[in-house]
Amino acid sequence: MSDMSTTTIESSNVTPEALAHLGEGHIAYVKQVRSEDVPDLFPQAPKIAPGLKLFALHAADGTPIMLTDSREAAIANAWSNELQAVSVH
Repeated sequence: MSDMSTTTIESSNVTPEALAHLGEGHIAYVKQVRSEDVPDLFPQAPKIAPGLKLFALHAADGTPIMLTDSREAAIANAWSNELQAVSVH
């Protein structure tokens, strides 16, 4: 595992545009989603039964990358694309 340096940024100095690009190309986030939310996040996805717990991997800017039924698979996909995965609760 590589060391990750921490940068502190004062929110008053960050524009919304700069914040949107923070971590771009380096960070992805994993978020648990309900199957009912899939059509909004992944319009191209086939219809999925309601009531399922799924995991979405998103680029730092919020762009959806993949959808899976396991958090581990989402993290593995991030690693395979040389992205540092973080969880969103």
